[in-house]
Amino acid sequence: MPQDGHDKQDCETAAAKRWLSQHGQRFSPLKVTILGDDLYCHQPWCQQLLEQHLNFILVCRPESHITLYEHLDGIDLPTLTTKRWTGKVEETYTYRYLNGVPLKDGDEALLVNWCELTVTRADGKVTYKNAFATNHTLSADNVAEVVLAGRTRWKVENENNNTLKTKGYNLEHNFGHGKQHLSSLLATLNILSLLFHTVLGLLDQKYKLLRSHLPTRKTFFDDLRALTRYMYFDSWEHLLTFMLEGLELEIPPNTC
Repeated sequence: MPQDGHDKQDCETAAAKRWLSQHGQRFSPLKVTILGDDLYCHQPWCQQLLEQHLNFILVCRPESHITLYEHLDGIDLPTLTTKRWTGKVEETYTYRYLNGVPLKDGDEALLVNWCELTVTRADGKVTYKNAFATNHTLSADNVAEVVLAGRTRWKVENENNNTLKTKGYNLEHNFGHGKQHLSSLLATLNILSLLFHTVLGLLDQKYKLLRSHLPTRKTFFDDLRALTRYMYFDSWEHLLTFMLEGLELEIPPNTC
């Protein structure tokens, strides 16, 4: 939403800087590591994080960091290789890394530590490849851990943010209506609903059983909408029991 003194919404990098100025000092004693995509992997943002005593692991793509990758070219990079069995195929994880590379061109360039992961299968197919810049000093002992942490940003993005947008919660990038607080209210309700459903998915046995037998969140929501449109239920417990009986599932004791 537009900030005070502005007519238009600002970009996510401006919002990130605003968040950092408001909350960075509170998180700095916790030694937090900030994750971000390639959009945030630039010197001003990294320096701001370091000034707040925060760590970072940021996606670092070749096309947007030409100087950094020119510095890597021709160097015999330290490499770590491991193998993992997925349950169906064996995959080879190849990590490359180097400490103290310039994030941009020029004498004032910030030095960062770079790492890359390539995942391949026995037939040579590459199933994953990505690279990260970080202030954590890298070694063979921790490079896999740093990369794993960097990859969790994608997991959060897809299992939380994209779920709200595409799996029946109907979160919009810009609701585009309401003169004061309506857009914030609708966004907050979306986030709260996902929070409650996450808790139910962890603790409520009836909810977990229903979700395991309904193919998608959207199917589950459509069923809830249809049932509550035409029928009255005394409680949430009553509604879940009714649905389980309709699916002819054994009703578990509710431990929520």
